[in-house]
Amino acid sequence: MKGFDFEEERIKQEIAKLGAKRVLLQMPQGLKPEGPRLAKIIEKTGALPIISADPCYGACDLATCEAESLGIDLIVHFGHAKLVKHDQVPTVYVEARATVKVAEAVEKAVPLLSKYSKIGLATTVQHVQTLDEARELLVRVGKTVMVGDAGRVNYAGQVIGCDYSNVQSVAKGVDAFLFIGGGRFHALGIALNTSKPTIIADPYENRAYSISEEAQKVLKQRYACIEEAEHAKTFGVLLGLKIGQERLEEALKIKGTAEKTGKVAFLFAVREISPEALMEFPSVDAYVNTACPRIALEAPSKFLKPVLTINEFMVVAGETSWEKLLKKGLFEN
Repeated sequence: MKGFDFEEERIKQEIAKLGAKRVLLQMPQGLKPEGPRLAKIIEKTGALPIISADPCYGACDLATCEAESLGIDLIVHFGHAKLVKHDQVPTVYVEARATVKVAEAVEKAVPLLSKYSKIGLATTVQHVQTLDEARELLVRVGKTVMVGDAGRVNYAGQVIGCDYSNVQSVAKGVDAFLFIGGGRFHALGIALNTSKPTIIADPYENRAYSISEEAQKVLKQRYACIEEAEHAKTFGVLLGLKIGQERLEEALKIKGTAEKTGKVAFLFAVREISPEALMEFPSVDAYVNTACPRIALEAPSKFLKPVLTINEFMVVAGETSWEKLLKKGLFEN
């Protein structure tokens, strides 16, 4: 697959250093086609490669249990920066930095930023190395550029699906954000967590466009979801089982808050939160998700019952208001 650095030599060195005999390859959907090629490289070191075919949504979704059951000596996790503080199984994080050029896409974004003088820059780990170049391009056309560094993720300007602290740290000082990368996923998160106009500079499609209209549509969907959940009598509190998503204390607090307001609440332990899994419990009126906050937000129409983030549930419980929620951010649990 062209356009990404898979650090093959580093992987071979790590295998040799550890003396690993069994290696588990874990990667997100977009990188999975590279699995067989990388497995062949690992086989030549004398180690046995096993490719994880399960979904992988981030570094919070580390395949630790699978690795332990298979007697794995080393996990090679592709496409994300390290998130879990302590690896139960030795793990190498290959960030798969993109090699695609971003200058032309950023230049195409300039006309869309014409109304704004102060621009916040953000991207995923695949493109953090391009932020300096993008900053220089914007400064040359007269923009003031800010890159947030809240210290909660690995790199300045980096956003991940559940953490927008870097953009939130500079949101008050900018007029709009420019996101460098492919797809709408992360840019939508920026718009929803900052309430600022957000432009995407997509180097893969070599184009630039605004995500703001779509963000407004999502906000309306979330408000409708909260309104529906206000009529719920029974809540299911979803407790994630993935290593970076298990938040038992938060789940217990949600259960207690629900019960204080006269609601019935149950804890549900779940690894993969899907519409099919939740349909098995027809007596539950609404759910509160303490695992990945992006799950229900990506496709709310697929869930037959309201699925709220922790912050959204606090609106239902009367602990905060919709206006304060927008200032805090939909995903910041």
